[in-house]
Amino acid sequence: MQSSSRRAFLTGRRGAQTPWEAFCRAMRRAVEGSFFEFELPGAEHSARLIPKQATDVLHARKLCAEHGVLFALDGVPQAARLDEQPVLWVEPGRDLSACRRLEAGSSKWFVQPGCLLGELEAAGLAQFSDMPCHLSVAAWLADRTLCDWEAGATAKSGIVHASVLLADGASVSLGAFGERNTKPLQGARLQQLIPALFRLAAGPDAQACRLAGRWPARYRLDALLPAPGRVVNLAHLLLGHGGDLGWIEWVVIDEGLAEPLGEPPYSERYTPRRAEESGVGLQASELDAGVKSLFDPSFRLPFPGQDL
Repeated sequence: MQSSSRRAFLTGRRGAQTPWEAFCRAMRRAVEGSFFEFELPGAEHSARLIPKQATDVLHARKLCAEHGVLFALDGVPQAARLDEQPVLWVEPGRDLSACRRLEAGSSKWFVQPGCLLGELEAAGLAQFSDMPCHLSVAAWLADRTLCDWEAGATAKSGIVHASVLLADGASVSLGAFGERNTKPLQGARLQQLIPALFRLAAGPDAQACRLAGRWPARYRLDALLPAPGRVVNLAHLLLGHGGDLGWIEWVVIDEGLAEPLGEPPYSERYTPRRAEESGVGLQASELDAGVKSLFDPSFRLPFPGQDL
C-alpha cells in the first residue's frame, strides 16, 4: 500500500497544505529578508523574520492577518513565550538601522528600529549612555522599564515624531498635537483613533492614574496629559508599548530635548504590580484595555498581559 506522500510523488501532486505551511510558503515568496521556522516544545508553530527592507514588514503583517498568525516584536526583554497560537517573531535587524541627522547642524535625528542604543550614544546622544548598548531602538521603545519617566513627563524621552504600522495595516504618523498645530490628522484611521484616545484620557480612569507620581498603567496615555509647560505629543503613546500596539517604522529624536531616565529608587521602578500598589489597579486595567482595543481591536499583536 502506497503512502499518500509516495502517491503524491509518483503522480506529481502535492498533498494538502496545512495553514501554517501555507503561511510559510507565502512568506518565503513575499519577503527578501531572512525567514526561518523553529519549534518550541509544547508550543504552536513559530518562525522568525529579519527584514531586508521595510516592505518585508508590510508583507509579513498582511500575511499574519490572513493566516491567523500573531505578529510579535522580537527582543522585548519582558515578553513571555507565546504558546497558544502560531507566531511570527520580527527582529528589526541591521538592514533597518539607519541613524542620521535630519540636516546638518540639526539636533533632530532620524532613527530606524534596528539601530542599537550604543550606536546612538556613539553618535552623541548622551541620554543613552546608561542604557544597554546592545538593545535595538525598537526593543527600547517597547520596554516599559526603560521608558518609565514620571507621569506627564514623556517629553523627556526626546521623541518628537514617529511612524507606526498598526495591526490593521494602516501606517500612521504621530507627533506634536495642540492649539498651534494646524496640520489635520491624515487618514481615516488616525481621525478615528486620536479623538477616541483623547476621550479615554479625559475619563475618570485616566485622571486617577495621572495622580500617581509614576504612571501606573502599561500604556503611556499620560502623553495626552502632560505636565504644565509641556505639549501633547502623540508619538509618546508608543513609549513602553510592549510590542502590543504596532510596529515602529522610524522615530525622530531631538537630542536637545532628551533627558536621561536616571536610576529611580528601587521602590519606584516599574513592575506590573505598580497599579495595584498605587491603589488604581482596576482603573489602570480598564485604561490599558481601552488603549489596546483602539490600536489593535482584532488582537493581531501580543496581548498586554504578556509581562505579568
